[in-house]
Amino acid sequence: MNPVKFLSDLGLKSSFAYWGGFGSIVVALVAWLASQGKDSNDKAQSDRWGIFIGHWAPTFFALGLALKQEEK
Repeated sequence: MNPVKFLSDLGLKSSFAYWGGFGSIVVALVAWLASQGKDSNDKAQSDRWGIFIGHWAPTFFALGLALKQEEK
C-alpha cells in the first residue's frame, strides 16, 4: 500500500499540503506571540505549543512534495 497514492486518490492535492505548512507557521507564530504577555508558567506552556505546531510545517511541505510527485 502506498499512503501517498491513497491520499492522492482521496483528492488531497499538493497545494492543500503546502497551505497547511504555511498555516502551521502562522499558527505557531501566533501561539508564540500570545505567550509573550502571560506569567512564566503559562508562557512556558505556550512556547511549547508554538514549537510543537511549528514542527508540523516540514511535515506538510514534505507531504506536498510527495503529492506533487504523485500528481505527475
